[in-house]
Formats: sequence, structure tokens, C-alpha cells
Amino acid sequence: MKKTTGLSVKQANLLLLLASAIWGFAFVAQRLGMRHVGPLTFNGIRFAIGAVALMPFLVWGLPGRPRSTRKVSLGRVVRGGLLAGVVLMVAATLQQYGVVFTTAGKAGFITSLYVVFVPVLGLLVGQKTGRFVWFGVILSAVGLYLLSAKGLVGIELGDGLVLIGAMFWAVHMLVIGRLAVDTPAIELAVGQFLVVAILSSVGALIFETATWSGIRAALVPILYAGLLSVAVAYTLQVLGQTRAHPAHAAIILSMESVFAAVGGWIVLSEGLSPKALVGCALMLGGVLLAQFQPNSKLQD
Repeated sequence: MKKTTGLSVKQANLLLLLASAIWGFAFVAQRLGMRHVGPLTFNGIRFAIGAVALMPFLVWGLPGRPRSTRKVSLGRVVRGGLLAGVVLMVAATLQQYGVVFTTAGKAGFITSLYVVFVPVLGLLVGQKTGRFVWFGVILSAVGLYLLSAKGLVGIELGDGLVLIGAMFWAVHMLVIGRLAVDTPAIELAVGQFLVVAILSSVGALIFETATWSGIRAALVPILYAGLLSVAVAYTLQVLGQTRAHPAHAAIILSMESVFAAVGGWIVLSEGLSPKALVGCALMLGGVLLAQFQPNSKLQD
């Protein structure tokens, strides 16, 4: 019989909801941080903080999940960390540049499209995609047009960057899905976070001019994004998915888009037009529809 953390399904779902709330409000932190430091500087510091925060778990394991005794070669961990880290760095950089030119709420809803992109991109590696995914793609595309399109001439710059970033988040999920089969989760997480921190820091030294005063001014958003968004929310996701049904987990985690919109409204006074709100609703509907599996049986 499969061992669990001792969590009930309801408790696992609540942990996932908390993770989605943390990730949603992280879009607000990213917007606030951009007032003082560049995107690469912000990502370099926050992913370094996230990696350091997770390092103790390399020794003790996650709460309720003791440290694995399985032998894993250092080369496999390094290769996996490099591959996942490079993809993650591209996704995070595009998103971070995108939030400079768009609102937290719009960025959250557009990023949530990775849930739709994952099964579509999965076609490239031989995975089957059901008809509900395609319905979700169509619904999301209409919603994206209402939310972000400038008439018929194209999508707003920030929204476009976040959209491309969402595609890379989807690629990252597929990469992690393959690597997680034979690479421990914590080692892989720390490795990829370190890669993002190093690459972003090098990029910041070349393309940005960071100051200590700017970093101090952005410290609270950076700490939120590093400790809560990267370290805590990741741990909550791992714990929650030990009990939550995969379809339920994806739906709950996609709620980060709603929390991003709420956070942008409360903290940044960002509003959305009626047309944009309809677009958000359609996009969220597309994300949820893409997770619908009529023949699956959900079990506790």
C-alpha cells in the first residue's frame, strides 16, 4: 500500500490552495521589486535565497517525507539541474520582464495558460491529448484576445512576454516530469534554482546596474519571492500532491491567477476593464476545462 504523509485529502488540497495563493501574490511582489532593481537582479537574488532555504532538506528531507536513501549519481543531478535550470531561467526571465509592462492580474492569468500548453506540447513527445484540452485551448485563446489584444494589431508587449514565458513554464513541467523519474526532487530543485541564480546574476552584471540602495528597497518583495514563492510554496506543492488527485491539484494550483488579480487590486490598485474581466473568466474556464477527464475515477 502506498505510504502517505498522513494528510487527509482535504488537508492536501488546502496546502495546494495556500501554495497557489503564495504564487498569485508573488506577481505583486515581482511588480513592486521592479521599481527598484532590474529583472535579472531580482531573479538572481530570489532564486539564490530559494536554493539556500531548501538546502537543509537535502539532509533531513521534507516534513513527513524522510531523506531518501536511494543512491543517485552526482552527474545525473548536475545534468538534470542544468537542463531544468536553463529552461526555468528563460521562463522566469520572460515573466519578470513581462510584469514590468503589464499588471499583476493579467500576468497571473496569462501564466496560468501553461496548464493548457503542457498537454499540447506533450504531443511532441508522443503523449495523447483529449478533446477537452482543445476546447480549453480555444476558450483560452478567445479569453487572451479579450484580455490583451490591441484591436487586430497584436498583443501588448508585457502580455506577449508573459505568454511566451508560459510556454517555457510548460516545457519546464515536461522536463521536470521526465527528470523526476530518476532524480530526487529536492536535489533537482536546489540544482535548478542555483543554475537560475547564477545565470541571472551573470546577466545582471552584464546588462543591468544594480545598487545596494535599490536592493535594500526591494528586499521585502525579494524575500517574499525567494522564501515564500520559491522555497515554501514548492514544499507545500510537494506535500499536497502526495495525497491530492492530479486533476484536482492542477485545478487548485491554477487558482494562482485569481489570487494575482486580487493581490494586484488590493495592493497595487490595478483594475481590469469589463472586457478584460470576461477574458480572464474565459481563460480560467479554458484552464479548468483542459483538466477535465470524463473517464477518470477520483479516489481519496
